[in-house]
Amino acid sequence: MKLISWNVNGFRACLQKGFAEFFTQVDADIFCLQETKMQEGQANFNPEGYFAYYNSAIKKGYSGTAVFSKQQPLQVTLGINDQYNDEGRVLTLEYPEFYLVNCYVPNSQTELARLEYRLQFEDTMRNYLSDLNKRKPVIYCGDLNVAHQEIDLKNPKTNTKSAGFTLEEREKFSQLLTAGFTDSYRYLYPETTGVYSWWSYRFKAREKNAGWRIDYFVVANSLAKQIIDAKIHMQVLGSDHCPVELEIKI
Repeated sequence: MKLISWNVNGFRACLQKGFAEFFTQVDADIFCLQETKMQEGQANFNPEGYFAYYNSAIKKGYSGTAVFSKQQPLQVTLGINDQYNDEGRVLTLEYPEFYLVNCYVPNSQTELARLEYRLQFEDTMRNYLSDLNKRKPVIYCGDLNVAHQEIDLKNPKTNTKSAGFTLEEREKFSQLLTAGFTDSYRYLYPETTGVYSWWSYRFKAREKNAGWRIDYFVVANSLAKQIIDAKIHMQVLGSDHCPVELEIKI
């Protein structure tokens, strides 16, 4: 099974920058989007052979998630147990063998103005994932808005107080892994450096590869040995993020 996750930073804009070509080429079984910035029906994209599910923010042009799946899920749930759904950040699809949770984790923002909100979200999400994992294995993906280790960004020393690399955010990711989950990319490539999934639009960051790895596939520990490959498609343009991929035997 092949899964793709991509923060498209505006789905309608990304569709004008080669999204459909990549979608067809990669031929994923499940394709997850974050930061769609639209309401359902506003994008002209209806791929044949896929079921489409959207969770849009109340605020127009903001946040939002979507999933395209070849297999019809047993159930689709928006939000986290009726919480955190006003910004359209979470979509859970239940399949016979596993749960897929597609998430756009809140950014802590400039001067960490939203750090406390984000940390509460992390605790709620971790408990939610742990509860699901007791029923069947979980695949958790999306823009998780954190570079976990120093090797996950180009300039760790100068970003220790930046949103996405604070000790508090990194610790929450560690707590998630401790709760029974595996970072699929680091499972296969524990020491690989210079591989990122997001670059600022400023200072020619992408040209210089001054990036961050903040987009993930995190899987239940029980699925770790079934991981076949994990890829980061750094060459794919269309957003300030690039797609990440998980190939797994399920």
